[in-house]
Amino acid sequence: MAGRPREFDRELALAKARDAFWSRGYEGVSMTDLVETMGIASARIYAAFGSKEELFREAVELYAAHEGGFAERAMAQEPTAIRAMERSLREAIENCTRKGRPAGCMVVSAATNCTVANASVQAFLTDYRNRRTVVLEKRLKRAVAEGELQAETDVAGLADHYAAILIGYAVQGRDGVPRKRLLATIPVAMQALRLAAK
Repeated sequence: MAGRPREFDRELALAKARDAFWSRGYEGVSMTDLVETMGIASARIYAAFGSKEELFREAVELYAAHEGGFAERAMAQEPTAIRAMERSLREAIENCTRKGRPAGCMVVSAATNCTVANASVQAFLTDYRNRRTVVLEKRLKRAVAEGELQAETDVAGLADHYAAILIGYAVQGRDGVPRKRLLATIPVAMQALRLAAK
């Protein structure tokens, strides 16, 4: 009679799956790849996480709670919108160019294009990115209400502007643009927000 299967570290296995998806995208990672990467049999992956898509969604949640949550943390923790946005840009660059980790941003590069069969994955990540823009817009609205920014400030336009820059950093980080070069863009990127300040 066979013994009970050896227990595995679920959090470690999930982190390994996150890095695989981050590095190669949703469709670029097969179940065979996950078995090899996570070090557990496919039956155990399904038992622990459900489907490949459910595993991916949980991996994104892990990413968002740590590396990928920089903008949300900055918006909540910094005393001014200007400091929050500058910190978000800096930490986005650091996240996308960190040595020893996949390049770029997981939610930008994991599923920019999907087959029809995986449209739900693409929609899930689109929603994630849109929610980040909403976080930026809410912080900018607060800055207007608090008198940090001028009353006529186009907060939606500014939020879209910075969301586009963050996505651009993710793509450039993925393409290997050096961190120093990306960091040098922050003063120029911040001009739009500084012009709106009182």
